[in-house]
Amino acid sequence: MPQIHPTALPEVVVIVPPRFGDARGWFCETWNPRSLAAAGLTLPDFVQDNHSYSAPRHTLRGLHYQRPPHGQAKLVRCSRGRILDVAVDVRRGSPRYGQWATAELSAENGYQLFVPEGFLHGFLTLTEDCEVQYKCSGFYAPEADGAVRWNSIGLDWGIAAPQLSDKDAAAPGLGNWDSPFIMAGRA
Repeated sequence: MPQIHPTALPEVVVIVPPRFGDARGWFCETWNPRSLAAAGLTLPDFVQDNHSYSAPRHTLRGLHYQRPPHGQAKLVRCSRGRILDVAVDVRRGSPRYGQWATAELSAENGYQLFVPEGFLHGFLTLTEDCEVQYKCSGFYAPEADGAVRWNSIGLDWGIAAPQLSDKDAAAPGLGNWDSPFIMAGRA
């Protein structure tokens, strides 16, 4: 059964799937909703799998989101290399608005991070040649795609000048951005 570990944000959790190994290597189930439910965690239905590759160390992707009604929850894992994975609560009405949770995900540790809808998501590669795979609860919708500047949330990423896409470099800061997300039960 997978282990579920809390983070600084109660909605964001680290999932540690068990690995079964011998002299040949190991086997791991990376997604099984029944096993997760038995461990006390029910996740949304996922409809799309994404896989990214980042060659240079200190590539930063994020902080990304998709506006409603195309929002996405994500289940993220690093299948090659090592990353710092980040989720930021941006639900208007949340007592934790603007707060973040981080987790180090690697091919070695096999950890996964669940990022709910209404949270920004991004990651920094800590090694060269990183591959990140993630499940999404919604299909990609280019018209709903957006980003918030990585260095506007108060997190010390441990680097001053990461490798960024043009989109991420031009993203607005959190203080100059209106979140399209509302916390359930709040107006």
